[in-house]
Amino acid sequence: MSELRKANTDHAYFLTFTIVGWIDLFTRKECCDIVIDSLQYCQKNKNLEIYAYVIMPSHIHMVARRTEGLMSDLIRDFKSHTAKQLLTIVHNSNVESRSEWLLHMFRFHAKFKKQNKEFQVWQKTSHPTELFSNHIIDQKINYVEMNPVMAKIVTSPESYVYSSANPESIIEVIQA
Repeated sequence: MSELRKANTDHAYFLTFTIVGWIDLFTRKECCDIVIDSLQYCQKNKNLEIYAYVIMPSHIHMVARRTEGLMSDLIRDFKSHTAKQLLTIVHNSNVESRSEWLLHMFRFHAKFKKQNKEFQVWQKTSHPTELFSNHIIDQKINYVEMNPVMAKIVTSPESYVYSSANPESIIEVIQA
């Protein structure tokens, strides 16, 4: 997470969290719920402001800012917590029919990183981009919310359930 160690907390960031191997883990509601619950916890307890988000099948895009503390610490904790929770879901074959394959893939990716004990769920980088102007923030918010349309999952951003573009979004977003 060294990519954000000295991050300026006054600015928002465009972040991407990707499942190793671009595995489509977020096709299950239970997996999306873990991400939503964790982001809501971070909003309430870790000073996270979210301006836009989308949970795609294999990754998450977000425009966010941390008002206090390092964003790198929040991301580390978020990824660690959600990885454990997602592995619990994967181990439960009642929820995930691809359990054996997913565990094999998470185990395979873990063997290339010394920090991983047995499994790696998330790619290490978050590809942070500091957003230093309102124009760039608006551009990234548009990119985030149009992502499901560009992927041809939906025809309008408002139709995608796991997005800040949806008027019934479960996650509270700050208007930029």
